[in-house]
Amino acid sequence: MRIGQGIEFDYCAVQAADVLRRQGIAAVMINSNPETVSTDFDASTRLYFEPLDGESVLEVIAAESADGSPPMLALVAFGGQTPLGLARALEAAGVPMPGLDMAIIERAEESTRFAAMVEQLGIPQPEAAWPRPSRRRWWWPSASAIPCWCGPATSSAAWAIDTSYGQDDLARQLAAAAIVSDDRPVRIDAYLEGMEVDVDAVSDGREVLIPGLIEHVEAAGVHSGDSIGVFPPQRISAGDQDLIVTAMTRVALAVGARGLVNEQFIVRDDGVYLIEVNPRASRTVPFLSKVTGVPMVELATRVALGASLEELGWSGGSVEPPAIVAVKAPVFSTAKLIGVDPALGPPMQSTGEVIGIHEDARVAMAKALLAAGMLPPAGGVVLLSVADRDKAALPALAAALGAAAYRFAATSGTAEALRRLGHQVVEVERLGNEAGSGASMLDLLASPELALVINTPSPSSGAVRDVAAIRHVAIAQGTPMPDQHRHGTRCGPRDAGGRARPRLRRPAAEGQCRGTTSGKDAHALRVHPAHGAISGDDLSVQLIGCCQ
Repeated sequence: MRIGQGIEFDYCAVQAADVLRRQGIAAVMINSNPETVSTDFDASTRLYFEPLDGESVLEVIAAESADGSPPMLALVAFGGQTPLGLARALEAAGVPMPGLDMAIIERAEESTRFAAMVEQLGIPQPEAAWPRPSRRRWWWPSASAIPCWCGPATSSAAWAIDTSYGQDDLARQLAAAAIVSDDRPVRIDAYLEGMEVDVDAVSDGREVLIPGLIEHVEAAGVHSGDSIGVFPPQRISAGDQDLIVTAMTRVALAVGARGLVNEQFIVRDDGVYLIEVNPRASRTVPFLSKVTGVPMVELATRVALGASLEELGWSGGSVEPPAIVAVKAPVFSTAKLIGVDPALGPPMQSTGEVIGIHEDARVAMAKALLAAGMLPPAGGVVLLSVADRDKAALPALAAALGAAAYRFAATSGTAEALRRLGHQVVEVERLGNEAGSGASMLDLLASPELALVINTPSPSSGAVRDVAAIRHVAIAQGTPMPDQHRHGTRCGPRDAGGRARPRLRRPAAEGQCRGTTSGKDAHALRVHPAHGAISGDDLSVQLIGCCQ
């Protein structure tokens, strides 16, 4: 693990080393990060402080094999993306990698191969294309596919992914790319709005054990390490969960990895979509292992070495969840880093995480938020600027905020909607329109009375850039801003000819399962009216309501 990668992978590496040592196998750890448990003197048989590059790792393997013995086995699936990136050099040098090889890794990470495999399995995925300069005409997303994501054509480069809110944005990002060639194309994905679900599993090549599903509170597209995760899912219907388990099993077996596999799905009104597969440990493995009791790393290590799940006393399929609700909440350090944009997205920004556990989902959520320091202030002024597409959630949000003794300030459209709901509100001008008749937004952002900012921008470049400016001022003033960028589309995926792709369909009995905007489903997180709040899907409602 390199510096900057989380303790989640440290947990996986230490657990894997412990399993090897209990099996009588020497565990040699290579790690250049001294701030990890895996660099403790007793966490492995031998420890090397070396850079995590191909040359350094091969030198360690050569030193450990100096007596003429066969090359050491290299377990690259437990330290995150960095060791997985060494697989090509290791395979070229003849180093065995139990449970993985480059063919498996490329099936999951090389986007064109992955898309073809998923298409062959008949599992929906977002509309995507791979522009190449040799083609006479570059592919441009249709209006229904805006906004979209633009980045390298490998699923492992989340740090390089950017969001395009229009074709001007997309052209600028393509022009700024360091290298765009036939050998190194970019990938453009339509952004699909919905609820994201993380799934971790252990596959032995014949069966796939799924300890559980983790529902993200934030909108789809936020890194799993930065999202608030809820286990078991509270808003996903049983029918959709069954679809996810089925798709997870089929894809894991098709990829062919023996060990840990992570997949990410989006649940929408029109079906369930697969967005990513990682043939390695993910950041949610420690959380899921702790709350389910399934020793995922131990099982994955022994499976990679040749054991089957049946031999280890486990069978494939989904594990029955315990009678608790567990909430994983991230911890951020952005308040200490001046000038750093704290907006959530594909790249991970959190520096830790906490877990809240209780039989009641509301209490588990409140415990996690309290431990993470994410509780909103009690009362004060709340600034709201809600996009038209999100105004259906405004009555529930405003009722929860009003019950929590907040006073309202809002931009013009949101202020008008709040007045129609019977709330008193101070109207403020948008950024760049400070000469208007309303109060100054900059003055409000600097006011000590401002306690909370809730802003959901419309899907346009200007609105999103305004939010970034508001966010920087709010963070500088220490004002919480639980803004969720709900800029997705409602379109289904399309093939190259513009035809609708097949979708995972729900059973008829589950046909009323909703997407992210309803707020009235029986599976939604609920807050008791006695606590002055109401049910709803919007993160802000949960933040306010769960903390009464």
